[in-house]
Amino acid sequence: MIAATAPLILLAAGGTGGHMFPAEALARTLLMRGLRVALATDERGQGFGDRLPQVIVHRIASGGVAGKGIVARLRNLLRLGIGVLQSRRLLRRLDPAVLVGFGGYPSVPPLWSAQRENVPTILHEQNAVMGRANRFLAPRAAKLALSFDEVKFADRIAVDRRLLTGNPVRAEISAIADALYQAPRAGEKVNLFVMGGSLGARVFAKVVPDAIGLLPADLRSRLRIAQQARADDLAIARNAYDALGMNVELQPFFDDVPRRLRDAHLLVCRSGASTLAELTAAGRPAIMVPLPNSIDGHQLANARALEAAGGGWVLPEDVLTPAALADKLQATLARPEILERAARGARDMARRDAAERLADLVLEQLPQDARQALREGTH
Repeated sequence: MIAATAPLILLAAGGTGGHMFPAEALARTLLMRGLRVALATDERGQGFGDRLPQVIVHRIASGGVAGKGIVARLRNLLRLGIGVLQSRRLLRRLDPAVLVGFGGYPSVPPLWSAQRENVPTILHEQNAVMGRANRFLAPRAAKLALSFDEVKFADRIAVDRRLLTGNPVRAEISAIADALYQAPRAGEKVNLFVMGGSLGARVFAKVVPDAIGLLPADLRSRLRIAQQARADDLAIARNAYDALGMNVELQPFFDDVPRRLRDAHLLVCRSGASTLAELTAAGRPAIMVPLPNSIDGHQLANARALEAAGGGWVLPEDVLTPAALADKLQATLARPEILERAARGARDMARRDAAERLADLVLEQLPQDARQALREGTH
């Protein structure tokens, strides 16, 4: 039971999984340490739902500016201004001890407001390129927590305010971190998992089935494929696989990703922060196709970092042809030792204690008497 007098930590995050998953992992850890936790996000952010019902969600107006037209920029700047006013009222009402931002424009109003009230703020950056919201907030942040050894733009922040924590993953992924990886040998079934990120990847619906059709018949017969596809692309992918005589699991969204990661021998995926955090935690090799129009090219930077660690292979979308993907699939699946080496590279890159490290940073910002009370359980 968490005491009503325990310090409150306010998390602020954009509404997508890449921001929400690490926020949820930290929230869980902070709650276990006896702290109260609340979440500020915009109307897209669904909070943590039934998983952490004790975390109250507060809605703050916000809007993205990068890549928008002039009308959208002006409208969203107005929304950000409204969000600042809402955030000031929220801070006065909640009186949080620390704010932790996970990027995305919804994190800007509450953290910007907190910084002007001298409330300690911590930023967590999930990608290998610091996002624009975090870049804006970083100069006045107490600490900047990083997920990669090298993060573009992070060197603008003094080294004593930067710490490599890794990217926290949801509890269901942590639970499979010790699952043994063994690459399939000749004649054995191969589990191929195709993920397109939170909204799917339209290019995968066409290219992946065509690439599978170019594989030798004996390899194709061994494949067990689960593929994410947008709802309006399901028919395209289904017809292509039917023409090959293959029975493939096709879904717009898989709600059992942890199990599928555990069972996967190889992934074809985007390279968003949450995708890479989860596949490295699971220690699974991947062929990564970065989203070509990701802001500041952060998906390509993420993928290159994992490739440099030996955990997978980058296949940019501009060279993603069925023949190129078929060649990569055949080259990797034909040699179990290559897959197992990549699985080790991915696992070695993971930082399984990321949530604990980030929670330690939060506690460091609390007054000494509050830290002492938490250790003694006297709040």
